Amino acid sequence: MSQSTPPSGPPVDNNPYAGAPTDQPPVPQQGVPQGAPQPGFPVAPFAPAAPAAPVRNNFALGLVAALGAGVVSAVLYGLVIGLTKHEIGYAAVGVGFLVGIAAGRVGGRSQTLPVAAVLLSVGAIYLGQLIGEAMIIAKQYSVGFSEVFFDHLDVVQEAWKAEADPLTFVFFAVAAYVAFQSTRKAGL
Repeated sequence: MSQSTPPSGPPVDNNPYAGAPTDQPPVPQQGVPQGAPQPGFPVAPFAPAAPAAPVRNNFALGLVAALGAGVVSAVLYGLVIGLTKHEIGYAAVGVGFLVGIAAGRVGGRSQTLPVAAVLLSVGAIYLGQLIGEAMIIAKQYSVGFSEVFFDHLDVVQEAWKAEADPLTFVFFAVAAYVAFQSTRKAGL
């Protein structure tokens, strides 16, 4: 079976290229966006893959970011406790989340960074609870916060021990889990 060749002769429908030899590629049509499939050209069966993003793996920078997020979130958590006079568990989970996100976004895929984020989030929650206790004690005795927190930290820790219940440690565990998971997922 042989292919038929286009007829040679006068232009078809006022198209001067209709009878032209086909050894040159056709000219793209006007009005068709750049990169769109053109009539007469084969369409690729798949789209080209995007280039891979560079892998971030900076443990030290992730640790510094997690430490900074831990200090800021501990102060905020302590303010919430001091103002409401209640320990709010969701705020503790938020501390773990913020520490984990900061560590993962900045530090990347470090294998030990999630563990460091767990430790820093638990420390931040503890610091926040101490700040909250110091605010409550300072308000109760009409003393300055800095005097209570810096000069009588042992009293603040004893008050924390007296008020800690099993639910306090459940929130520590949940916040640690959230910090671990959010660090892993943010580091991808």
